Amino acid sequence: MGKAYEVPKGLTIMKAMEYAGYQFIRGCGCRGGFCGACGTVYRMPDDYRLKVGLACQTVVADGMYLTQIPVFPANKAVYDVEKLRPVLGDMLKLYPELTRCLGCNTCTKACPQDLDVMNYMAAAMRGDIARVADMSFDCLMCGLCAVRCPAETVQYNIAILARRIYGRHVAPRAAHLASRVEELLDGAFDLRLDELTKLTRAELEALYNERDIEPE
Repeated sequence: MGKAYEVPKGLTIMKAMEYAGYQFIRGCGCRGGFCGACGTVYRMPDDYRLKVGLACQTVVADGMYLTQIPVFPANKAVYDVEKLRPVLGDMLKLYPELTRCLGCNTCTKACPQDLDVMNYMAAAMRGDIARVADMSFDCLMCGLCAVRCPAETVQYNIAILARRIYGRHVAPRAAHLASRVEELLDGAFDLRLDELTKLTRAELEALYNERDIEPE
């Protein structure tokens, strides 16, 4: 960000910035590569390419020039998932820019999760909701794919729309989950929960450590 710093070798960008005296009050969350909040743009010496990564994952290198982008404004449609159908037409009404995809694969190259973003976008253009939901399942919503997209498409918002539509209208209902919810509503566990609230911290820890981790 316009200043030079010397830091120990092997630090991530986030740890290097803290070593240099920066204090993070936003733009960082899990610090382990799961929240996608620490998007960073950087260049290397004698390399024309603009690169992106997550500050908590990307290791610093000599001569790296960087700036963080903790907030990336992008088109985010407002919708009621209950009223949507698992069809291409409904996705295009919310994100017409989906059809602008050039198939350049820049989004895939930018993804810190190594997701095949270009091909799940291709699946979205075919209306294959299930395929998009499956391929984008590990998306962190960091926005780095959209940062690099020449067609100005918001891949991650399209992906989460597909996952929501799939979860509400395509995926089969889980019978065991519905059964357990009924048990909860009927108060089947109220007595046991009341007993647990009366235990000391030590008793709770002992109960937790003695639990059957892999019940038969």
